[in-house]
Amino acid sequence: MIGTIRKHSKWLWWLIAGATILSFIWWGASVPNRNSGGSVAEGDYGTIYGKKVTQDEYYAVKHDYFIFYWLHNGFVWPDRNPNVSNRDIDTQVYVRLLLLRKAQQLGIHADETSAAAMAGDLLSSPDLLRAFRMRGGSVPVDAFVKNVLQPEGFTADDLERFARDDLVLQQLQQLEGLPGALFTPQEAEATWRHDHRERDTQIVFFSATNYLPQVSATPAVVGQFYTNFMADYRLPDRVQVSYVEFNLSNYLAAAEQKIGKTNLDYQVGSIFSQEGMDAAPDAKTPEEARAEIRQFLIRKAAVTDAEAAANDFANTVFAMTPQSPADLIAAAKDKGYTVETPAPFSAQYGPSEFIAPGTFIKAAFALTPDEPFAGPVEGTYAYYVMALDKQLPTEIPPLDRIRGQVSRDYQMQVATALARQAGTNFMSTLDLRLMVGRSFASVCVANGLTPETLPPFSLSTDTLPELENRAGLPLVKEAAFATPVGHASNFEETDDGGFVLYVQKQLPVDEAELKANVTQYLAQVRQERMFEVFQNWVNAEASRELRNTPVYAENAQAAPAK
Repeated sequence: MIGTIRKHSKWLWWLIAGATILSFIWWGASVPNRNSGGSVAEGDYGTIYGKKVTQDEYYAVKHDYFIFYWLHNGFVWPDRNPNVSNRDIDTQVYVRLLLLRKAQQLGIHADETSAAAMAGDLLSSPDLLRAFRMRGGSVPVDAFVKNVLQPEGFTADDLERFARDDLVLQQLQQLEGLPGALFTPQEAEATWRHDHRERDTQIVFFSATNYLPQVSATPAVVGQFYTNFMADYRLPDRVQVSYVEFNLSNYLAAAEQKIGKTNLDYQVGSIFSQEGMDAAPDAKTPEEARAEIRQFLIRKAAVTDAEAAANDFANTVFAMTPQSPADLIAAAKDKGYTVETPAPFSAQYGPSEFIAPGTFIKAAFALTPDEPFAGPVEGTYAYYVMALDKQLPTEIPPLDRIRGQVSRDYQMQVATALARQAGTNFMSTLDLRLMVGRSFASVCVANGLTPETLPPFSLSTDTLPELENRAGLPLVKEAAFATPVGHASNFEETDDGGFVLYVQKQLPVDEAELKANVTQYLAQVRQERMFEVFQNWVNAEASRELRNTPVYAENAQAAPAK
């Protein structure tokens, strides 16, 4: 399977988009360990469609869900997210179990080639490449398994099954959502007109930053604020390490020179003659294939050199007695290596300075004062030798240490309240002044406010840079299209205050734009409606078929009384 994965590179991300329905299912879940914990009692996994759920089946699908969550939530595992409970995870696992059972009943399956293509292009996704600090190509399967999956107890088989199961879920969504495709061109045109009619508006913001000078942060009020919100300042367990990185890029030139042009050309020709274009599945021409083979051979040699250098340095550090974290710095200085010391970091997020591989974070948290060294720790394209600087247990920092932060938080909270009060006061007279013929802009200026004219926008508008993060676009659109032309909206609260929006006029739809886009829009709306139909179907199936599972009982017990 892994060999097959390497030969594919055109994975469509939308193929797994349908599986996001798992976040909206019937009992209102938000999203225990991988092989233990959670709300499911060991040995009792309930029944779905009249058939018992086995332990192996449960954990296989649980592994699927963990990989799915990691890919769609910023490369963070669900059990590392403090907002995701074990019950939430089990809820998602059981919905996924239900869908796979239904697909099996309907005879839906994914062949190995399609699953391999999907997994192969996963390794080429831009987000994943950025996470691995790569500028192109694809993350090698072996590196992905070793650095992402294995540290969490997953295997290459889990990756294969995940790809296959998500393709099955996509096919199931297409089948059950098919009634949503019954959307006529006439309906599409009417809906397009509704979504693309633009409104001309003015807006005035009430921002906390304008009221900060009015807030006095005396020691007494800051102290009381700290006492009231002390729990919000709790820090998780953290660790700080120093490390020397042996990055593959630093060894490429020497590796190429060591191999030699003649020898390298011979190896490239030999591999290409044996495997042809299959040796470099992303290449479009034989020349590109040979170039990729050449880079592969150079990188392979560079990996060997980087590992050797890291081993040599680690042996030097580990040989020092008695062992002290300072030995790493001293040894690095002798050999001319650079020592990096990132800020303390948690196991959940890792260093803020760079995206560290899971092996790096795991090794860092395994260090102890008695065993302060680790390495070489293999990353995706680097080896690390590290030393423990300090361990920082969870704590609530004393006020004196974070007084500046607490003071700023207090000032912002009070300033936000003042901004909202000003917005409410403004609204108390605005409607009356508009009724007697005053313009929105003149009322604003009379109150010492600065109105702004926004570019015309519609319900379909995706971005509005003029908002400058002062208000969310969905909230602004909601206010604009819920307010009649010639009137002002209600005062709408934002994170740091609020705004009032005035609707000046509604603009006619651009007929040429409509004709140019309505066909594509029809396809888009059909897809959205298919998704909605499928989601409703999942809700109904789950409500009926998951009643004989332990997670159903726990969710029912946790649900608020009506």
